[in-house]
Amino acid sequence: MGVLRSLSDEIAAVVARVRPAVLHLRVLGRGRGGTGSGFLCGDHGLVVTNHHVVHEARGIEATFHDGRTAVVDVLGSDPATDLALLRVPDAQEVPLALGDSNALRVGDFALAVGCPHGLAHSVTAGILSGLGRALPGPGGQTIEDVIQTDAPLNPGNSGGPLLDVDGRVVGIATAILPMAQGLCFAVPAATASAVLPELQQFGKVVRGWLGVAVHGVELAPTIARRLGLPSPRALAVAAVTPDSPAAAAGVQPGDLLVTLDERAIRSVGDLIAGLPRTAIGTVRRLRVLRGNEIVERAVTPMSAPTAA
Repeated sequence: MGVLRSLSDEIAAVVARVRPAVLHLRVLGRGRGGTGSGFLCGDHGLVVTNHHVVHEARGIEATFHDGRTAVVDVLGSDPATDLALLRVPDAQEVPLALGDSNALRVGDFALAVGCPHGLAHSVTAGILSGLGRALPGPGGQTIEDVIQTDAPLNPGNSGGPLLDVDGRVVGIATAILPMAQGLCFAVPAATASAVLPELQQFGKVVRGWLGVAVHGVELAPTIARRLGLPSPRALAVAAVTPDSPAAAAGVQPGDLLVTLDERAIRSVGDLIAGLPRTAIGTVRRLRVLRGNEIVERAVTPMSAPTAA
């Protein structure tokens, strides 16, 4: 009983610490409106949620844990990653910290906090069931490299934090599969770390575009060491868009993207961070693992076409 009591106390302590930073969002202006979740992340009242929660909203009201309400401003959103950044005035609560989602393992414990079906500040628990998944997103775009969890999520959880055992945000709840049991998904914190500064400064994300569809994979550590790779994680190329920068550089389906200008590519967040707006039109060195061989390619990112 001592071990169970200790575990229960630790989980309750984490929940007590993080719940004040989680907000219930009431969205006005789309038919009868809708609800979602968000959480304080950063100084000056910055709030993270999903793009699909705030898309086409005419007004958003946030409710704090203690019942206070405030009108929220939308600073920017990114449909490609289903992330949005808001600002709520006079927030006194301690914001949540983004953790290192690149260090996650299948089987790690996870907590989800949000407001499913309007039940404010509900908490569920589970494990990480899979990494590197691809998920259809808003407008038909594919959200790449998402986290799969069996921590129960429901309508209204969208935009809430997925937390590790230390209370750090490792993902942002984004979707469930209807009619399925325990198939829930979250955008990794690594992706949020790359996207949120762009949203805060510019209101949207302009990134270099390579023209590849990718998903995360994990290599055997012995293989990574033998090949001198900086990480046992990489992005597998599922498809290459014809006439894209990647196609011109000779990237092929089945290649594993391992570095971009010496930056390890462990996740989509790493790839986004390595392709800022300043990368457009400049030659970058891309290393890929093809079979058992490391191949280097020169690639020139371009602006993403409208349909990309």
